[in-house]
Amino acid sequence: MTLPLPVNLHATLIRATDIPLHFYRYLHWQVGREWHWVSRLRMSNAQLDKIVHAKTTRIYVLSVDGAPAGFFELSDIFDATVELVYFGLMDHVRRRGFGEWMLGQALLTAWSSTPARVIVSTNTLDHPAALPLYQKLGFEPVSQNEAIIRPLADAEILAIVKGSDQSEG
Repeated sequence: MTLPLPVNLHATLIRATDIPLHFYRYLHWQVGREWHWVSRLRMSNAQLDKIVHAKTTRIYVLSVDGAPAGFFELSDIFDATVELVYFGLMDHVRRRGFGEWMLGQALLTAWSSTPARVIVSTNTLDHPAALPLYQKLGFEPVSQNEAIIRPLADAEILAIVKGSDQSEG
């Protein structure tokens, strides 16, 4: 299903083929802070680089009116499976019609490599609209688990803001 881009908005969705780690962390922080996306923020540069710049990882960045507005990350994993690892919008573009459109673009991109299946994981910490949106676009729940919140400490937040390698802390 191809959904139209919301009208009267200037948006671009571009693959970030060699995304700098500081920019990746910025996206993660801006999109996922409210939803407790902290695992990647806690990684050292070496750990994060291994994931983000792997041949099996594809990251796409949404910009609206020339400013970063969200991103999605796909990973080619075992058994001809593509996982939608991360998907989200920054607060300034939420409720403007981008969520469904961008998820449609993520799914078109995921299926373009002709995998056997495309999967996504979510939990109760995600945006309340996440699960209904995934279901609207064809995903079916297959399991449920509990998420544990381990908020970032002030020192960790400071290291992210300063652009320090998380392993130096």
